Amino acid sequence: MKPDREGILRAIRENGGSMHYRELARHFDIDRVRTKGFAAVLDRLVSAGELVLLRGQRYALPDAGGNVTGRLATHRDGYGFVTPEGGGPDIFIPARWLRDNLHGDLVEVSVTGSEGGKREGRVIRTVERGQKRIIGRYELLRAFGRVVSDDPRISHEVIVPDKHAANAVNGQVVVVELTGYPSERKPAMGRIVEVLGWPDDPDVEVQTVIRKYELPDKFAQETLAEARTVGVIEAADLAGRTDLRSLTIVTIDGETARDFDDAVSVQKEGDGRIRLWVSIADVSHYVRDGLNLDREAYLRGTSVYFPDRCLPMLPESLSNGICSLNPHQDRLTLTAELLFDRSGNRIEQKFYSSVIRSAARLTYTQVAEVLEEQKPETMQELAAIIGDLKLMEELARRLMTLRRTRGSLDFDLPEPEIIIDITTGTTVSIARSTRNIAHRLIEEFMLAANEAVAGHLEQSGTPSLYRVHEPPAPEKIQAFSDLAAGFGHHLVTEEGKVTGSELQRLLDGAVGKPEELMLNRVLLRSMKQARYAAENLGHFGLAAKTYTHFTSPIRRYPDLVVHRLLKAVLAGPLPESEIEHLTTSLPETGVHTSKRERVAMEAERELVELKRLQFMKQKIGEEFTGFIIGVTTSGFFVELTEYFVEGMVPLTGLKDDYYLLAEKQHALVGANTRRMFRIGDRVKVLVAAVSIEQRQIEFSLLEHMPLQQTDAGWEIDLPKPKRVVGKRIVVKHGRDRGKPDTRPGTKKGGNRKGRGKRH
Repeated sequence: MKPDREGILRAIRENGGSMHYRELARHFDIDRVRTKGFAAVLDRLVSAGELVLLRGQRYALPDAGGNVTGRLATHRDGYGFVTPEGGGPDIFIPARWLRDNLHGDLVEVSVTGSEGGKREGRVIRTVERGQKRIIGRYELLRAFGRVVSDDPRISHEVIVPDKHAANAVNGQVVVVELTGYPSERKPAMGRIVEVLGWPDDPDVEVQTVIRKYELPDKFAQETLAEARTVGVIEAADLAGRTDLRSLTIVTIDGETARDFDDAVSVQKEGDGRIRLWVSIADVSHYVRDGLNLDREAYLRGTSVYFPDRCLPMLPESLSNGICSLNPHQDRLTLTAELLFDRSGNRIEQKFYSSVIRSAARLTYTQVAEVLEEQKPETMQELAAIIGDLKLMEELARRLMTLRRTRGSLDFDLPEPEIIIDITTGTTVSIARSTRNIAHRLIEEFMLAANEAVAGHLEQSGTPSLYRVHEPPAPEKIQAFSDLAAGFGHHLVTEEGKVTGSELQRLLDGAVGKPEELMLNRVLLRSMKQARYAAENLGHFGLAAKTYTHFTSPIRRYPDLVVHRLLKAVLAGPLPESEIEHLTTSLPETGVHTSKRERVAMEAERELVELKRLQFMKQKIGEEFTGFIIGVTTSGFFVELTEYFVEGMVPLTGLKDDYYLLAEKQHALVGANTRRMFRIGDRVKVLVAAVSIEQRQIEFSLLEHMPLQQTDAGWEIDLPKPKRVVGKRIVVKHGRDRGKPDTRPGTKKGGNRKGRGKRH
């Protein structure tokens, strides 16, 4: 029997509706050569919802009675979705089956139905509680108090008896520990364990997010004591290192950066070749495996960057001190020396421990003022290294061209930059971050170094930690293709698969058009999340067969692991015992650090969103111009031009007609007047309301300035109204149901270098 879709489904059906992976492999005589391809077929069937992956690598038909275990994500309106542990489409859970559960619970679900690839179910058992503590506002009632969560996904209030109120005052933000979970007959119960303070205090905002995501914000005394023992560089530290202090090496980072973990240098050689040195802080020289510093860095997994501060992975005496490649100071590094031909192909590579001395601490703005603006003052200030910067730009453009040719995706989406008044801690503006040639230059050099190190480790046969990005699920690509087709952009796919080159071609075709931003956002959300893994699965987004993270060991634990692996390989063949240890430990490291990265991203995104809401609350009643970036059955979304903020104009605010969603045209259309609101239309709005609790900004429409588009050939496909009363059309709206966005983008702020995407 052939191990294709039909064969696999038939085999499972004939074996009672479920089979273990080993049983399936034996059934189809799968050998080592065919294992990867066979696993890929099973993954596609799971992604398409035709199979369910149960615990213990058991595959079952959706209707085979096999229950699914997964993490619950709830919506503010009461319903939720369960993401299966083994992968596959989310399962919709109606609100009536969620009275005993909270957001984040690990639950067992019985699938009760499936329609059009969308599954529905009910929770039959709570495996593990996801919430042990809740942060919210304390409200004092007559006989007791209650805590209402700041998280709109947690709709249950927590009752707090007076004896467990911990002297909290009405209106303060508190941390409540759950002593009893909700059910149909009783509410959640708890006791206050920490009073954070008043909600309008900027520091309380940050502490709220820190507590909510359980982020470590203080180092243990033992860890700090270890950090203090790290002193100056001594002669013994230089033994065996290549001396690069004669090179013109510079760091290029954001204005607010304080930890500099990478420095670069270039040199032109014959036949159009360019040599690149990427020197990375040798954190592994100071943070040894097994130390308190290492254990705490592993638990944190990554630094967390907020608009006004950073929660570093390492104590500041290391991250901003001896490990940071500060200008005019000797620093220990690990260097990737790479030689590229005139087409950007890497033709030589060397890796070694080194010592450097940075000649200058440059900012992205300075470099852009030289390369893009030719600003006289900056040109004069950096006259000694202008030649180096221009050579860097030449190499970066070669690398960019080569990467795009092979199918690498480039999402050039703007990110919010929160401007904070350092004296008061309040937000004074929210701007669109810029991504100039300096950002791209450093990004290309870091990508090149990461890829070279990954390939070297793989060729050595040593177990390693990879940065992997799997191809998008076929159903996600089909949905994106249908959306893009509505704007006249057609995607070429083959058996549900698509290449990065084809996706980039479509994005390039949308540049400068009203739908550009929306298509970029939707495609980004259609992608799977990049993660760390001990198995090399390639990187779809970068079109790289082998990729890792090597360039940021000060702020990412996986990079520190890769440094240790590279140094071990450079020292000679690893003993079998070490290889066995790595084989068992690296998969767990990949899972843990991937989780910590997601937690950090969610926390960063939440605080940025909170800052946006609070900033716009001060603007209620003010008028702004903007443009429509999305339409739904509930209204249309507007992004302001003055501030990088978006909000919704609800249908209830449009009084001149009854508006319906024309899905094919991605427009709201008046049932009587045929007036259209389309993506890209300019509008003038008034800030009508801001709800921090519901995380919503509501606008009122003042003026509509539609784009000059022809309606020729448009067939308006509107839902049929239920009945017509005179000229009034009466239609019952269904509520939008969508999966919460769990793929946040990178936020800038604090000490982050602002290099765009987390690849």
